[in-house]
Amino acid sequence: MIIVMNGKADDSDVERVIEKLHEMGHKVHISRGERRIILGVIGDVENLASVPFYAFNGVEEIIRILKPYKLASREFKDFDTIIKVKEVTIGGKEIVVMAGPCVVEDEKQIFETAHHVKALGAKILRGGAFKPRTSPYSFQGLGEKGLKLLAQAAKETGLAIVTEVMSVNQIDLIAKYTDIFQVGARNMQNFVLLKELGKLKKPILLKRAMSATIEELLLSAEYILSQGNYEVILCERGIRTFENYTRNTLDLSAVPALKELSHLPVIVDPSHGTGKWKLVSPMAKAAIAAGADGLLIEVHPDPKSSLSDGAQTLRLDTFTQLIKELRPIIQAVGREFALPTEYELERMKN
Repeated sequence: MIIVMNGKADDSDVERVIEKLHEMGHKVHISRGERRIILGVIGDVENLASVPFYAFNGVEEIIRILKPYKLASREFKDFDTIIKVKEVTIGGKEIVVMAGPCVVEDEKQIFETAHHVKALGAKILRGGAFKPRTSPYSFQGLGEKGLKLLAQAAKETGLAIVTEVMSVNQIDLIAKYTDIFQVGARNMQNFVLLKELGKLKKPILLKRAMSATIEELLLSAEYILSQGNYEVILCERGIRTFENYTRNTLDLSAVPALKELSHLPVIVDPSHGTGKWKLVSPMAKAAIAAGADGLLIEVHPDPKSSLSDGAQTLRLDTFTQLIKELRPIIQAVGREFALPTEYELERMKN
């Protein structure tokens, strides 16, 4: 249930309603818009039926939320959530590009990549320090050494950092270095981890699991939101279907669907979504056309020598070409991106 209070309600009016809800045993989440204040009531609301909330000063409307994901729904918040990280705004008019290697390998690799993607307008550096792999014998990441290299590269370039967290016991360590926690597809329904991340004050990039429905993704987001962290970024990264030519089937219909159902920002990962570097650029462009707020792209100076996911990773020159080709699409959909000039793009390409 949500209680809508009008703009004339002052802090004391809002507090009186919240006190009553607490007295009745409910948690309350507040969303402040320009004209209205929304109180999201969490819990079994049957005991509130007899409470005359319309008698409280400032109460304008009482609405039952039918969706199982209450706080993530458009019913709870009808305007888009905008997340600010350093100088980056995610979910607004600007398209945000997060780029970097699948996994941090060494100083040369991460610094070269960071400087290149920064020069091309990327705002966030991605890179794995802890890598969940299908095989226990595959490279698992550098751990804290990788986090330190990410932090050094970010400091030198001014980029923000997004990196993956795999378990609760990694949270405190990763929090020292990262700006955004990434929850990978394998952990989308690790509810213990999600609840702990919900207690943080840092954004969470939540990837859709390979067999998850859109509703299941939003319910996972709800676990984070319900603990008080409202800065959740949804990520479509492909789902598993009967098709085996591509690594996954990139469900771009999920982008407008999520935008319709939820106020949370949505980005797309065409690298994991396809598993083939030749398909990354066309699907990245399609993602922007579909309404995505940003892209998460794997980039490496030499993908053939990459220790993880080389087949789906763009070379530096290929990434440069993609950024050039994104220009007209970003403009066509009325979005913005800090694109380099044509001269700068050609010089970097050559």
